[in-house]
Amino acid sequence: MLDVINLNEKFNLFNEHWNPKIIAGLNGQHVKLAKLKGEFVMHSHPNEDEMFWVMKGELCMRLKDGDKWIKEGECIVIPKGVEHQPIAEEEVWVVLFEPESTLNTGETVSELKREILDWI
Repeated sequence: MLDVINLNEKFNLFNEHWNPKIIAGLNGQHVKLAKLKGEFVMHSHPNEDEMFWVMKGELCMRLKDGDKWIKEGECIVIPKGVEHQPIAEEEVWVVLFEPESTLNTGETVSELKREILDWI
């Protein structure tokens, strides 16, 4: 069965920050929505690339070689093994594309780590 997914409706189903929600799966990938605010932990994913697509707000991606700013309607792909730290001065809504095995903090130990995600 094919369903149309309304991203705004899905974003309105939750309020917590740094707790991604799965909205779809395809080819071993999860499509996730997350609301970000404040600073996340510096981390990397040794085996997975990760794509951040900013739907609302502006995201700073701190990298070892400098910060990248991703504005509404823009995206960035973080290659596997690259350390990165998402920072959101104001609330940011992002769509994430990443392999099903990807943990949000990679191998970094943090209270922000989410091993089991909700489907919405």
